[in-house]
Amino acid sequence: MTYEEFKKQVHDRVLQEIDFSREILDEDVLRLIDGEITGAGRTRHISVREMKQLRQELFHSIRRLDVLQDLVDDPSVTEIMINGPEHIFIERDGILRDSGVRFATQERLEDVVQAIVAGCNRTVNAASPIADARLPNGSRVNVVMQPAALGGPFVTIRRFPEHPIGIRELVAFGSVSEEIAAFLQKAVASGCNIFVSGGTGSGKTTFLNALSEFVPEDERVITIEDNAELQIRHVKNLVRMEAREGGFDGLRPITIRDLIRTSLRMRPDRIIVGEVRGGEAIDMLQAMNTGHVSMSTGHANSAADMLSRLETMALMGMELPVQAIRGQIASAIDILIHLGRLRDHSRRVLEIAEICGLTDGEYELSPLFRFREKGEKDGRIIGTFERENSLRNTQKLEHAGLLPREARG
Repeated sequence: MTYEEFKKQVHDRVLQEIDFSREILDEDVLRLIDGEITGAGRTRHISVREMKQLRQELFHSIRRLDVLQDLVDDPSVTEIMINGPEHIFIERDGILRDSGVRFATQERLEDVVQAIVAGCNRTVNAASPIADARLPNGSRVNVVMQPAALGGPFVTIRRFPEHPIGIRELVAFGSVSEEIAAFLQKAVASGCNIFVSGGTGSGKTTFLNALSEFVPEDERVITIEDNAELQIRHVKNLVRMEAREGGFDGLRPITIRDLIRTSLRMRPDRIIVGEVRGGEAIDMLQAMNTGHVSMSTGHANSAADMLSRLETMALMGMELPVQAIRGQIASAIDILIHLGRLRDHSRRVLEIAEICGLTDGEYELSPLFRFREKGEKDGRIIGTFERENSLRNTQKLEHAGLLPREARG
């Protein structure tokens, strides 16, 4: 009898012993597992090492996420990508690799997927095959089931660090410079509207969370996200809101647009929108333009590209002339920060620009800082953060008392 056959035999016996009519504690399951392993061990010799391994694997299979549990618990694993039961990849140290583990059957993978989404009161099935969820440790989960997933289910789990990365860590990593960190601290504290752009995996949410360190702790802050990921710990008057998908149980969806609109009636000092992807962009811009300090993120390939995408997203939410949308964007956003993931897998601030309004109908962008490559050393990109211009619109810094006297007109 092979190890896998022995494992299945013990697994089936434990399930037969569990009384699902009452609440089962983890200790009860472990006690049943130990008893079955000891009894089954009479028919197959099993070493102490195999016994410990089998005990953990069975417990994870019955009460946790099966073969995924060790990967989810590993702090060095930042992403888990499941392409069906036999192909599980991970990202560690910015490098993709085969995890070396697999599910015993597709049915077992589907059971784990259902357990994950059920834990967030969400539904995924053939009629609604796409869902977003999160794990108890805060990891973000995206699920695509059949029929949309050919050979699936496909599951992507993005694990966030237990202790959020702050601006000091970003400086230590070389993602930003001390000068940029000091500038951003003043910009956030003075109430500038800030938008963070970047590609997938460039660190937008991490950077937004780091920026939130500079939010004054006496403010009333409202966070709005598809999946709650931001970890703001120093603000006491914090309101966290999360969107909800519609379900077959009669629950209507709660969208980012719904949450932005209702947040305006909650007396916010600052609204932080995790990410804008569609028509909610127009609601965010209107909030910024009516005196509500805001920060958000979006996907784009450059700062200029982000402005074009914001136009498109705003038009998805409201039919307005493009010039009117541009006027909204130019007056709403003060500072645009663009992040990038470089070929050595490092994440850097590539550009910080000030939006100075419109000139002849086009955005007037004033670059403040830019990252410039100088070469490579030991596989790492070497470069410097160069300041190009000073902030033109300094009224918010002046009102907050954060502008040095010598910098005032």
